[in-house]
Amino acid sequence: MSTVPTEFERTEIGEIQIAPEVIEVIAGLATVEVPGVAGMSGGFAGGFAELLGRKNLSKGVKVEVGQREAAVDVSVIIEYGNRLPEVAAAIQQNVKRSIETMTGLNVVEVNVQIHDVQFKSAEKVEEPEVLGAGRVK
Repeated sequence: MSTVPTEFERTEIGEIQIAPEVIEVIAGLATVEVPGVAGMSGGFAGGFAELLGRKNLSKGVKVEVGQREAAVDVSVIIEYGNRLPEVAAAIQQNVKRSIETMTGLNVVEVNVQIHDVQFKSAEKVEEPEVLGAGRVK
């Protein structure tokens, strides 16, 4: 999908166009900045998740871009122990603010789909090595 340049995107020396993929990356970055987000999810169709620290920041993000407006859908994995509605609301606010600030587009909606909850992995407790005859290393 390509965007059509609007009047404010025209200058005396040319046009400025923002690709939807750029907006997806902005939304992905804004999402993973929110405390409590464990990562992005490709959705049920994708069948796998991408946790923080990976490269593809537009994964789990879909945008619809018009001339002056954008709508965003993000699919996320939340860390266990966080209040899901609070994290989702923070994602909505951060995504909206980031896109509007960086692009000048009006974000009309940010839909958050929570696809999973990630449990913190329990630290592995080392058991003492038994050397034989009941002796412990």
